[in-house]
Amino acid sequence: MTLEPFFKRIEAQYNNKLPFVAYRKPKENRVNALLQQTNDLHFTSDFTEKGFVFSPFDDTEKTVLIPLDNSEYLRADALVSEFHAEPVKKKKVNSTEDLKARQQHINLIKKGVEAISNHYFKKVVLSRQEAITVSESNPISIFKNLLNAYTSAFVYCWYHPNVGLWLGATPETLIKIEGSQFSIMALAGTQDYKGTLDVVWQNKEEQEQQFVTDFIIDHLRSSVESLKVSDVETVKAGNLLHLKTMISARLKSESNLKKIISLLHPTPAVCGLPKPDAKQFILDNEHYNRAFYTGFLGELNMETKLQSRSAKRNIENRAYTINKKSTQLYVNLRCMQLKNNNAIIYVGGGITKYSDPEKEWEETVSKSLVIKNIL
Repeated sequence: MTLEPFFKRIEAQYNNKLPFVAYRKPKENRVNALLQQTNDLHFTSDFTEKGFVFSPFDDTEKTVLIPLDNSEYLRADALVSEFHAEPVKKKKVNSTEDLKARQQHINLIKKGVEAISNHYFKKVVLSRQEAITVSESNPISIFKNLLNAYTSAFVYCWYHPNVGLWLGATPETLIKIEGSQFSIMALAGTQDYKGTLDVVWQNKEEQEQQFVTDFIIDHLRSSVESLKVSDVETVKAGNLLHLKTMISARLKSESNLKKIISLLHPTPAVCGLPKPDAKQFILDNEHYNRAFYTGFLGELNMETKLQSRSAKRNIENRAYTINKKSTQLYVNLRCMQLKNNNAIIYVGGGITKYSDPEKEWEETVSKSLVIKNIL
């Protein structure tokens, strides 16, 4: 399918108030979509279903499922330059509101640093939301802008009439499983990109990233075999730089996806450490509902085709295809919710004992530009 009919189908689905998700995986040209045939609200029960999942930050709440067997699957192949839409106009937020939001977030960070100093937890991730009035709230136009701007991110547009409309361009993978092969990303630490990846990281960012890596390794060790951990590297995501470690392994035969997800989510990269104490601090002190921000989303148990080759003596090499289950889940960062004529942007950052509240505020401003730049 070409792009024009692909986007027309999505727009018709939205206008008919029927659930859908459209998305592109990192560094791919293919755009995918699942169009649900009814407006029923489905949930996963044990993560054995097939389809696309959308899960909230609070792991006590249900994970929404767009089921493959109740949906039409679409895909289109295109060059990045073909994703083009007119910029969405936004109105400026007045400076009084900006100053109030700034002070509230700084006070929240100070409270977090104080709790760390008093040994309640080692790290906590604190966030805020920011509403921007937009004069044009067509999600398909915004989705096209995200596709064009962020080729190395997981870009999506998700809609359910009983839940809401979300879009994002997240740089962070929660988990990838193909067959029994497993990989996960530990991503933490942030600074502005200034034309080079050759930068100096402070103790705060290095410690923050190490917390995430150690947490993942400690919690997965009993469920996997052949565990491998990459070196830490600096990676670019939009206008920002982060520290990244890749962890790969082979799942033990008795491991199940629901158990692994419950061990990992929410990770220290979006919650804190120890997880229960940091999460409770977030719920008690952020004074807004994160909803699906810092939750996860992606393909669940979808079938992927792997090309392989077999060879026998005196017989010409023959290609064959292996079908394997594939699950690819991403952390819902750099995202927004469209509600009426508002784009509600969600941003946050990891707080440790080294955190400077003023710098942490500035980090959230830099992160908000990922979405504001396409508005």
